[in-house]
Amino acid sequence: MAKLAASLLTTVVLFSGAAFAQDNPMVGGAPMYANKNIVENAVNSKDHTTLVAAVKAAGLVETLSGEGPFTVFAPTNAAFEELPAGTVDTLLKPENKDQLTKVLTCHVVAADAMSSAIGKMISDDNGEHDVNTVGGCVLKAKMDGDKITLTDENGGVATVTIADVDQSNGVIHVIDKVLLPKS
Repeated sequence: MAKLAASLLTTVVLFSGAAFAQDNPMVGGAPMYANKNIVENAVNSKDHTTLVAAVKAAGLVETLSGEGPFTVFAPTNAAFEELPAGTVDTLLKPENKDQLTKVLTCHVVAADAMSSAIGKMISDDNGEHDVNTVGGCVLKAKMDGDKITLTDENGGVATVTIADVDQSNGVIHVIDKVLLPKS
């Protein structure tokens, strides 16, 4: 009887763990909790340390911790590494705070836009939908198979690699490229 009880307990714990993992998607090796805000979750992702450093340098921590709602297209460290050599270091300098803020806010939309809503807007707009960011950039959202892509004002294309990471103040969509404002 004790063995059966232990086995059932193990099953319940494993099942609960599976439900936990499903309800809290993993990003950068860390669970993302829907009851935490964008900044509280992002600081735990090992894939977003550059983004977090940039958000801090731009003074956007308080804003992105605020009520929102926000949709953040979050470039990975690898996306930042694809920028020309020295770009990130230059942007992180205090004298370039305005430029860094512009780049970062071109990744933020003042809405809670899950991928299904973005996909519907794309189909309603015949394959392409303008996305207006808080930084004043206009991104073009399209479908590429079952993935959403975003084209910046310079023609750079980012793909959403992890969609619908629910946050208490919006949603994060992980992307594979840094979106840049018009040069």
